[in-house]
Amino acid sequence: MQLKITIDGKTKALDVPTTVLDDGEAFFRKMDGDMDKGWQMGPEFIENPDQLNRCQIAADKILVAVDTRNNKLLLLMAGYILSRLPGVSEVIIDNNGDMLSTQLIMGDGKPLH
Repeated sequence: MQLKITIDGKTKALDVPTTVLDDGEAFFRKMDGDMDKGWQMGPEFIENPDQLNRCQIAADKILVAVDTRNNKLLLLMAGYILSRLPGVSEVIIDNNGDMLSTQLIMGDGKPLH
């Protein structure tokens, strides 16, 4: 599967092998369990992150993976987003410290709100 990732106006298409989605499911469930406890998303603590929030959190981890050149983390976080939001085509990551401003774009070109 493919996911476009945009950071600072630069877009890169990332190919995520289906094995990452299949083999990563146990890891993804652990992530969901951790997020069930709430999450600090920039200046706000979100008590019950919804599916969009969870994918924004994963997108923030993509930013970390890109900065640290951690390809495994990059693929896992992209896999998480693809598995939790079927039909997502692009992630536009806010890198100013506000995860809530990260946009997820569906295949029809419309952002999720």
